[in-house]
Amino acid sequence: MELLKQFFPLIVSAVGIVVVFGIVMGVVAYTVLAERKLLGWIQGRIGPNRVGPWGIMQPFADLLKFILKEDLIPDKSTKFIYFLAPVVAVTCAMMPMIVYPFGPTITSIDWGFLPFGIGQGLHALPLVVARLDIGLLYVLGITSVGVYGIALAGWSSNNKYSLMGGLRSSAQLVSYELAMGASVLGVVMLAGTLDLSEIVSQQTRSPFKWYIIPQFIGFIVFLIAAFAETNRVPFDLPEAETELVAGFHTEYSALKFALFFMAEYINMFTVSVMCTTLFLGGWYVPGLSYIFAVGSIPYAIFSFLGFMAKLCGFLFLYIWVRGTLPRFRFDQLMNFGWKFLLPLALINVILTVIIVYLVN
Repeated sequence: MELLKQFFPLIVSAVGIVVVFGIVMGVVAYTVLAERKLLGWIQGRIGPNRVGPWGIMQPFADLLKFILKEDLIPDKSTKFIYFLAPVVAVTCAMMPMIVYPFGPTITSIDWGFLPFGIGQGLHALPLVVARLDIGLLYVLGITSVGVYGIALAGWSSNNKYSLMGGLRSSAQLVSYELAMGASVLGVVMLAGTLDLSEIVSQQTRSPFKWYIIPQFIGFIVFLIAAFAETNRVPFDLPEAETELVAGFHTEYSALKFALFFMAEYINMFTVSVMCTTLFLGGWYVPGLSYIFAVGSIPYAIFSFLGFMAKLCGFLFLYIWVRGTLPRFRFDQLMNFGWKFLLPLALINVILTVIIVYLVN
């Protein structure tokens, strides 16, 4: 029993990982369906409506199709790297999820109901898998590694279109990561920490409540850079169908293609969660503490629902932009990143430094 007590916190963390993985996979699956539906309505079509009522089972039909499709492997590809690339892409997309606070800490739980006293000494349940003092730095570091999956896929396929897509993606992500990193510095200076949970807590005590108000320029820069980081329209040059067939995943099929597909939508989820956490107060809903006791289970549930509502707003914006804007040329994309977005992010950092200095 003593051993069980000792490892009980690890068991709770493992359960948290499974729950977060399930939430992410569910949101990703139905984001794909929502995108197909919304794009259909934007373009005057119906969208998926055959599999299940209103087409709600379409994501599972797509998964079954990917599983049953023939897996074609190019003869002259570098096999090990070819297989490794989609795994790297989806792993780097999933890893940041463990540090995001999906809700407040529940302090009203009594663990005494557990047998053998294994819950003794635990009086709270934080709705985050792993709280790190450098959580924001961890997220930026892991997401920057994700480009290796795309670059390796382009190179290992031994296809000129794939290679061009991989090179484009590498150049694009390096360019826009600088602007994204600079855009969050203002939030870090206002909050005084890199801990994502503490950044949310600081917003609850801020007179503005959400950092989008004092950091509106940083928010706009981050949002634009997020579109580029996830290779979404109008920044989808690495997989431009009209130029590169399918870009870096031209030679991929079946489940390996599905992994790249999943990685793109998980990355959308990741940057949406990050934007919500940094600029929109994360799980914090102003006024909710007047209705429910802070730390209670109803307070945590409605905070989580508020968090998911903000997240879905960003995912809807991704889909809306895809159905509205045309693709940039590559020279326009580079010029915009280096000559406009990065200087704007640096101006925001300088202004924030001046304001923080004057206030303190």
